[in-house]
Amino acid sequence: MESRTDEQLLAAYRKGETSTFRTLIERHHEELIRFLIRLLSDRQAAEDVFQDTFLQIHQSAATFDTSRRFRPWLFTIAANKGRDYLRKKGRRPQLDLSAPVGGDRGGEGDNGGAMYIDLMEIDVPAPDAGVDRRERDAMVQQALESLPPALREILILAYFQRLSYIQIADELEIPLGTVKSRLHAAVAAFAKQWKILNNGSKQA
Repeated sequence: MESRTDEQLLAAYRKGETSTFRTLIERHHEELIRFLIRLLSDRQAAEDVFQDTFLQIHQSAATFDTSRRFRPWLFTIAANKGRDYLRKKGRRPQLDLSAPVGGDRGGEGDNGGAMYIDLMEIDVPAPDAGVDRRERDAMVQQALESLPPALREILILAYFQRLSYIQIADELEIPLGTVKSRLHAAVAAFAKQWKILNNGSKQA
C-alpha cells in the first residue's frame, strides 16, 4: 500500500515516476466523484469533469508548490471545471471563486478560527436509523439542489475542502463578515430543507 503523501507522489511524478499519477487518481476518485455529483447532479458529467480535472493536474504539475497541500488544489480545480460545465449548460453559479487554493487543509498553521465543517451540525441519520445510505444520499442531494447556486457551491466546497474563514475570504477576495454570513445562510437553508425532507420520509 502506497504510504507517501499526495505531495510526495506529485513530486515523484514530476521527476518521471509516472505510476504515482495513477495512485493519485485512484486515491481521490471516490471522494472527488461524490463532490462532483453533488455539484453537478449528473454522474456522467461528474466523470467527465473528473477526467478534465486530472488532465489539468497533469498539465500544471510543474507549477505546483509541493510544500503546500495537494487536496485543496485538486478540489478547487474540480470546482472550477464544474462551474465551466454548468455555465455551458446554462446553470451558471453565482460565486466567482478564484484560482487554486494554496493554504493548508483545515486551516492548520493559521488563526482562521472556526471551520465551516463545524457549522454542519445537522441531524443526518445513520443508515441504521431507518434511512439507508442510498436514501440518505438522495435526500442530501435533493436538499443541496434546493439551495441557490451560490449557497450550494460554497457549502459543498466548505465541506470537502474544510478551509478556515480567513482562507476563504482570501480566496474569494471578500470581507470575513461576508464569508461568515454566506456560510451561515447556506447551513441554515440546508438544515431547513433537510428537516422538511426528513419529516416527509418518516411520514411516508
